[in-house]
Amino acid sequence: MKPDMNIPEHRKAIDGLDSEIVRLLNERTEHVLKIGEIKLKQGEEIYAPHRERAVLQRICKTNEGPITNDSLKAIYREIMSSALSLEKTMTIAYFGPEATYTHQAAILKFGASLRYAPKKTISDVFLDVSRNNADYGVVPVENSTEGIVTHTLDMFVESDLKIVAQIVMPIQHCLISNGTRQGIQKLYVHPQTLAQCRNWVQSNLPNAELIETSSNARSAEFAAQDKTSAAIAGSLAAERYKVQILETDVHDNAANVTRFLVLGRQCGPATGLDRTSIMFSIADQVGALHRALAPFRKFKLNMTKIESRPSKRKAWEYFFFVDCDGHMNDKKVAQALEQLSPACNFLKVLGSYPNTD
Repeated sequence: MKPDMNIPEHRKAIDGLDSEIVRLLNERTEHVLKIGEIKLKQGEEIYAPHRERAVLQRICKTNEGPITNDSLKAIYREIMSSALSLEKTMTIAYFGPEATYTHQAAILKFGASLRYAPKKTISDVFLDVSRNNADYGVVPVENSTEGIVTHTLDMFVESDLKIVAQIVMPIQHCLISNGTRQGIQKLYVHPQTLAQCRNWVQSNLPNAELIETSSNARSAEFAAQDKTSAAIAGSLAAERYKVQILETDVHDNAANVTRFLVLGRQCGPATGLDRTSIMFSIADQVGALHRALAPFRKFKLNMTKIESRPSKRKAWEYFFFVDCDGHMNDKKVAQALEQLSPACNFLKVLGSYPNTD
């Protein structure tokens, strides 16, 4: 860049750069489409989380600013989303309705160019992907404040779907209303959202009538109808239902994060920084769980989570869900799973995927 350029000169330079950027984007997309053709002939999945991770890591390493890495990743998210939509008419099913946090997480992962299908239940998301009515599904699995989403874990008992990626998204609740904060008489809020910001509500809106709703999107829809009403919901819901944001960061815990799973049919190869999720059941015997978990210690695998759920098949029988660092094709993980199997009545690998924590 030349020093002391005036505004017309800067704008002329920008116009020239824009033309070159458009040319390069189209050239890049042509390569992506050729790769897509090869993948389809070989029966491979179009979406490749491991490749996506590698691209984002590479562009951030080469970034010298002033664009931030987060902004650069957001730009490339849409570039990749546009290319995916041209490779194949791709549908992402998600636990709806529209404009919920799960919808927002799906867009964060796949970009705005794909088709999104809201589903009434988590079961419906699993069913749509299983029946090939959707290419991928997005469901919540845990919140850092409220804990595990049990229904998502329960669905894996009968499902053959795999976890192919995860989305870890900070949850930013907003107070939204088309009236004034002082005029709020009714507050619409989903029970789980209320649990994450109950103290804030009691301190800031002690006289408002609390009305529970079925979703954050539904809360926003109700708030849009009356200027004396408000809702606590996400920015996407506020935008969708045309409700003004009065305050952001409405929460009791600033580290409020929800983890979502991307459901698919094929897991990708190892990236070097992965997570593997498994489920298993064991005999109802003293020390059975200790023996089952011994291989993780033996091979020095970090278990990041363990949860138990009733099997619903037999009284006092449980399934255990474990997340550990590594890919199922990594030598140590494969050896641990091999030694775990004899200690279990049932063992299933739910998926290996890039660890985006």
